[in-house]
Amino acid sequence: MNSSTGGTDLASYIVREYKPTISLSRSIFIIDTIIVTLNVIFLREIEIGLYSAIAIYVMGKVIDILFEGIYFTKLLLIISDKNEEIAKEIGDKIKRGTTGIFGKGMYTNEDKLILMCAASRGDISKIKMIARKIDPDSFIVITNSREVVGLGFKKT
Repeated sequence: MNSSTGGTDLASYIVREYKPTISLSRSIFIIDTIIVTLNVIFLREIEIGLYSAIAIYVMGKVIDILFEGIYFTKLLLIISDKNEEIAKEIGDKIKRGTTGIFGKGMYTNEDKLILMCAASRGDISKIKMIARKIDPDSFIVITNSREVVGLGFKKT
């Protein structure tokens, strides 16, 4: 819901504004780790620091599972006039394949090639940056995909 409790999640939202490739759970993990490390350095409470480190790790994993599931994958649909360049760049830099699907823009009444790409959550921001760099006018739809079976994903 893009809200905040005012704790480290607020700081993580600020970090994500400047570094969108970092996931919410990872930025919370990094900020909490810095806080615990400073606590250990200044207050010399090593035992509390170790327990806190375990809690931070578990919390990060739970956040990932709750928000995105265990085998969570995203599906991108990219509509652009520069599909071949975008597909080549995604293949070269991210090592992900793309599939071209023929469609028709009902608003413009034009035939369009739509790129479809299944990707891990860590690749999403990179793929968006590639598409927007090559074609700033590209139209990108990102959806959740609960399960992807095949090369580069789950085997069965």
